[in-house]
Amino acid sequence: MKIIALFLCLSLLLGLFSGCAAEDTPYVPTGNALAAENADLSATEPDENAEPQKLTMAYYADRSLNPFTCTDFTNRTLFSLIYQGLFSVSRDYQAVPILCDRYSYSSDSRSYTFYLADAVFSDGTPVTVDDVLASYQAAKESSYYAGRFTQIKSIDPSEDGGITFTLATPMENLTLLLDVPIIKASEIEAERPLGTGPYILEESLTGAHLRRNLSWWCSSPDLIATADSIALSAAESPIQIRDEFEFADVGLVCANPCSDSYADYRCDYELWDCETGIFLFLGVNVAYSKDDIFSDTTLRAAITYAIDREKLAENNYRGFARPATLAASPGSPFYSAGLAAKYEYEPLRFVEALGKVDLPKEPLRFLVNKDDSLRLRTARDIAAMLEECGLDVELDEVSSRVFQSKYVAGDFDLYLGQTRLSANMDLSPFFRPYGNISRNGTADATLYEQCRLALENSGNFYNLHKAVADDGRIIPILFCNYAVYATRGLLTELQPARDNVFFYTLGRTDEDAQIPIDYSDDDVG
Repeated sequence: MKIIALFLCLSLLLGLFSGCAAEDTPYVPTGNALAAENADLSATEPDENAEPQKLTMAYYADRSLNPFTCTDFTNRTLFSLIYQGLFSVSRDYQAVPILCDRYSYSSDSRSYTFYLADAVFSDGTPVTVDDVLASYQAAKESSYYAGRFTQIKSIDPSEDGGITFTLATPMENLTLLLDVPIIKASEIEAERPLGTGPYILEESLTGAHLRRNLSWWCSSPDLIATADSIALSAAESPIQIRDEFEFADVGLVCANPCSDSYADYRCDYELWDCETGIFLFLGVNVAYSKDDIFSDTTLRAAITYAIDREKLAENNYRGFARPATLAASPGSPFYSAGLAAKYEYEPLRFVEALGKVDLPKEPLRFLVNKDDSLRLRTARDIAAMLEECGLDVELDEVSSRVFQSKYVAGDFDLYLGQTRLSANMDLSPFFRPYGNISRNGTADATLYEQCRLALENSGNFYNLHKAVADDGRIIPILFCNYAVYATRGLLTELQPARDNVFFYTLGRTDEDAQIPIDYSDDDVG
């Protein structure tokens, strides 16, 4: 976990802050996973004499709080306190059971059946199979969750009261995809649906707050939020949220430093980075590049050596991005640091590859979406790096709409793309035939099969990532992170995970929920 303290504010009259001075030593809270790697946080006894926790958070009152229609990360920050999924996923990509009591899977890992815990919604009504089925259907139809259904063929009720997931390919880590919030089947389209989490959203003419559910169906040994009521401050802009954090009562904020709307924070705080799965990469036009320059691997696979990712992450992304030479988050267990080092910045290797090909007389067309100013700056820096190594490129800076049409038409040689990878780091959307991001020669049967093998057994991710890097159809650049700011000392042991700022467990692991496979009926040859 990256935890930094920047700037000590000077306290003036009425408790307002009017000036800040840089601190010499970063503040590392107790419980930081990096600083206290072996600490048993769950064993910490609560202090009965401690002051009740007081917490205020921001939200956009005019935006949805439905998990299937909401894409705003500020509002989604509340979701880990209101909703729960069959599983939750930790910041180190470990699935833990929540609404799932137990589950079984077939010997070929193509079928999983999950059985519900005795959970209830905040109004006391039980969670049913129908609620799960309706929630997953809504997730499949949503822009936020749709990508994780690539290999899920069907979701059906089982004869013994469970929910069966049937897969198109064997999958070892299906549970990493099952943190989809479960809401009532009758409230799928509601703007403020009920959840099963530890807090209940309440709104009135005088404001809104999250009220602690004293009848919560479960308990957690590591839920950091303990306030009886969490006040919600109605937000209008990221700048307003930042100001209320620095000068008013807001105690926790999730911000996106990789966004044009980001407002820089300049006060005393504790800071965590939080993975998003947002993957920035270079794509090449294998099928229609100038003079077929990218039709084989000679040049395209060498581009990785021309890109100084550390410089891009530090200069453009304020350090809230993790450089990646492999097509997986460096924070995931599927990322091999040893393999990644073989594809790092080494411009002379790219220059050597340039000497082996006949370059086109005209510059290569480098397509980028200019509506995203951060991505545009990054593309300009990458173009300069390529030019410095001797590859003549010309940026084609176009609007988002034109970018899409040119991408579909294959009117480019290189493009800077961005997508969100699922938590199991499935790359098959890039390489499967007729996919949305597998156009212009990116689809490849060999790489698609490597994706399938990696999903079946995560030990095969090494081979997949090596094959993708050596092929060069996509060139990984970095993964973007969110920033979670909190008032110093308020939430010291927070462990923000992807799409789950208030990550907690119910004291159980994925293994605890697994029903052992019975091989007694299998044929033996």
